[in-house]
Amino acid sequence: MNYPNRLIQTGETNKTIVKAIQQKLNEAGLGPFQLTGTYDPKIVNAVKLFQATHRDQKGLPLEIDGKVGSLTWYALFGPDTVPVVIDAGNVLLAAALAVAQSQVGVMEDPPGSNRGRQVEAYQACVGINPGDYWCAAFIYWCFQQACDNSGRRNPVLKTGHCMTHWNNTPGKKITGMDAVNKPSLVKPGDIFIINTGGAHGHTGMIEKIEGGFIHTIEGNSNPTGSSNGIGVFRNMRKISKINRGFIEYR
Repeated sequence: MNYPNRLIQTGETNKTIVKAIQQKLNEAGLGPFQLTGTYDPKIVNAVKLFQATHRDQKGLPLEIDGKVGSLTWYALFGPDTVPVVIDAGNVLLAAALAVAQSQVGVMEDPPGSNRGRQVEAYQACVGINPGDYWCAAFIYWCFQQACDNSGRRNPVLKTGHCMTHWNNTPGKKITGMDAVNKPSLVKPGDIFIINTGGAHGHTGMIEKIEGGFIHTIEGNSNPTGSSNGIGVFRNMRKISKINRGFIEYR
């Protein structure tokens, strides 16, 4: 059975899904459960025990909450049951994502300076200065290139500031919590926003979705996901760690 792209918890009405979870818990030695299809407190406790003794696909501990999200589902049912989503939500997002993919490997010159010929092109497109943080500028530039190629207006808010983008975007917002509860809400080409403290943030673009993880392309980052790194990199992040949310443009 494939992951149903939503959080399974107390009150779940799909008995087929709950019976499948009960069966997997039995197989893991955490029963015995009769296959009632009711997500009751005994299931919650068994799921918590399973989560306490298993890890996600990156080898990280599962969150112990008694709910079956995509990461717990992956651990229970196996990798083939959590589809990888690679299709962008619309033509604009596909085009912007292709531009972002073409920029992977762009580096600051010198590293750590927030400068360099291509980096300064990103910064200039939103009117910020060489040396400024540039992750949000990178996103705007990618969409601008896609729009220039198709002869349409760029719908992305023109700003080099992540939290300004989140607060004032004309795009569709998807909160981080909504995405955890229903990962199918986010698509490749969507933009993620993280608040890193106070008025500061970090942003990037989703390249693909794998259960509870997003694979991203990020400017001003590095291979560990820094919010002030040295180039354009691919990264992988938990959806649950995106503490502001996602923006979808059309």
